[in-house]
Order: sequence, then C-alpha cells, then structure tokens
Amino acid sequence: MAQIYSLHPENPQLRTVEMICDALRKGAVMLYPTDTLYAIGCDLNSKTAVQRVRQIKQMSNDKPLTFLCPSLSDIAQYAVVSDSAYRLMRRLIPGPYTFVLPTTRLVPKLVMHPKRKTTGIRVPDSPICLALMEELGNPIISTSAYALALEEEFEPPQMADSRFDLFDCFDNLVDVIIDSNEEPSGQMSTIIDLTEEPEIIRRGKSWETVAALI
Repeated sequence: MAQIYSLHPENPQLRTVEMICDALRKGAVMLYPTDTLYAIGCDLNSKTAVQRVRQIKQMSNDKPLTFLCPSLSDIAQYAVVSDSAYRLMRRLIPGPYTFVLPTTRLVPKLVMHPKRKTTGIRVPDSPICLALMEELGNPIISTSAYALALEEEFEPPQMADSRFDLFDCFDNLVDVIIDSNEEPSGQMSTIIDLTEEPEIIRRGKSWETVAALI
C-alpha cells in the first residue's frame, strides 16, 4: 500500500515535503497533483523509478516522458531553446503548457524520444510541484495518471468521480500518494512543439492563450 501524505495546495508543509523527497531519492514512484491533472512521477535521475513509471503506464521506451522543471532557466539546462522559443515560453511560464524541445545531454535516454532526441518539459503553476523540485534538487517525471485509471487513452479525465477513486486505483502501484485536498482541474496540459515553428499538437487547458501568441 502507498503512503499517503497531505500537503496544503498553496503552502506545502516543509517537513512533509522533505519526507516525500527522501522517498523519491530512494527510487519511490508517486501519484501527485499538478496544476492540471494528477500525475505519476519520480526523480528524473532515478533510472529504476523511471522504468517503473513506464511499466505502470504500459509505455514502451520509444515514447518520451514529460518532466517538470522549476523555471525557464532550468529548462535551458535540459533542452535547446531557440530565441523565439524562449520569448514564447517566457510569456506562458508557469502554466499548463508542455513544450516539446530538443534535449541536452542531461536528459536520460530513458526519458527522451529515441529517434528525434526530444522531450516534453513543463513549468507548472503549482506550489506543491515547485516545493518538491526545490527540495529534491532535480526535475520530476510527470505523466498523466488518468489514461491508466480509465483504461482508455483518450477518455475525458473528468470521468473519474474524484481524486479518491484515483487513489484507490494506484494504491498498490505507487509508493507515495500526495493529497492536496483539492480536486484536479479536469483538463490536460496544452502541448506545444517548439522544435521548429511553434505548433500546438494538443489542445488542453488554456490553449487559446497560446493560439493568440503564435
């Protein structure tokens, strides 16, 4: 059974964050809230944990995993960001947007797209996510928990009755469950491909803001 931790959505308790990050450093996999949906995640640099995330989501190694960074400057360590991409991202970060970008050598091969050498990166507008990354010192994997919970990749996430249904689904699959005492937004992130000209490849939360900018 997973260990459940309760965190305040705006002011996460430091001691609890420290306990969660201690588990992540040891290879734990967690179910946690973001500014969009609940996600399955782990320390980006824990190879065994990343592989477990793939197994839980039944994802083959040729599908890239998205991860979270705390700021735009951190993204520049893990991805090649052109001047035009930087200007767009600066207007959207933090927020419900996933940016597809070419990777640097700091991105583990198990995370990136094996042929395109790209990855998806987000800077969430979530105090919980930011607190976890600050304490951990590394980005964290972020892949939606809902496709597995609903057993259909494209089913609307709002079909899950509540976060407690999700907790029940993952209780025996993950090591840590974080409860923010709030229901998720019910919308996925908007995905923007920035490898060449900006292109919206998935319309999610606040996609209209991106469309107005590009």
